[in-house]
Amino acid sequence: MKVCIVGVGAIGGWMGALLGQAADIELSAVARGATLQTLQLNGLQLTDASGSRRVQVHAEADPARLGPQDLVIIAVKAPALEGVVSNIGPLLGADTLVMPAMNGVPWWFLHGRNDAWAGHALRSVDPHGRIAQAVPPPHVIGCVVHASCAMLAPAHVKHHFGQGLIVGEPNGTTTPRLQALVTRLTQAGFQTTLSTHIQKDIWFKLWGNMTVNPLSAMTGATTDLLLDDPLVREFMSSIMLEAKAIGAKLGIPIDQAPDDRHAITRKLGAFKSSMLQDAEAGRAVELDALVAAVLELGELTGVATPFARALMGLSRVHSQVHGLYPRALA
Repeated sequence: MKVCIVGVGAIGGWMGALLGQAADIELSAVARGATLQTLQLNGLQLTDASGSRRVQVHAEADPARLGPQDLVIIAVKAPALEGVVSNIGPLLGADTLVMPAMNGVPWWFLHGRNDAWAGHALRSVDPHGRIAQAVPPPHVIGCVVHASCAMLAPAHVKHHFGQGLIVGEPNGTTTPRLQALVTRLTQAGFQTTLSTHIQKDIWFKLWGNMTVNPLSAMTGATTDLLLDDPLVREFMSSIMLEAKAIGAKLGIPIDQAPDDRHAITRKLGAFKSSMLQDAEAGRAVELDALVAAVLELGELTGVATPFARALMGLSRVHSQVHGLYPRALA
């Protein structure tokens, strides 16, 4: 099985390292800069509770040097996706699976439906339609990652906790290709769940991090401090209720109250969200996939989103001031 990782960061590196240990998987990666050089010289290194190990990777900057793959895992931040997929074509054969391992609402979120919103293009995450053109929906397998990883150095990943992957077809069917993929991922060491409604799994994860991420990036606060302030917690809950109403309209209900999710977040302790880490490192933030997409879905479903709109506006200005959100105002 030919597997290519596009975006060898914390999550992509972790997934690649587990898959690369299988004797029957030919692992490759598209990378650049120091990551490319390290992969070519030393391979991919994973450090976890069991120690540290390396796997060999065929790494190239040009996907054309790798050719068609059986599985392409895209593990980049949402702001980089359009640029990344612009040259992904050589990796895609007729039966190639493309599995985005990313946060937020994906460009294909409304594909596979049979209602008024079926196939609607989400301009908040694919403003020019280039992502959908580069990666046609038939190639896509949805994925939700539940793991905590960090980069120790280029091509050196530290896995903290969590082995979970939820995967599913956008149309909710249980296809032979999905079943085969679940088997492969499980054999590689992932705790893999086959989902018959992957959009629901995506939405539920988003429900928790669409508030924590931008608020932590704006304030510099760890999650415990956000939840400890009653006004901030109330603001977060109001946004979550708006998102919950949108989900209900889309047929992806959430059976929890915001306080239920806050309790889960509290159990994780005082941690920096991924968006806060990006902001501190001067990297572009994923506001569109985490918040702007929710506003667009609210408009589509007729659900008012005043609190989420306030969050988007404040986060956008903060990010633009710090050079983290280059897009011009709509």
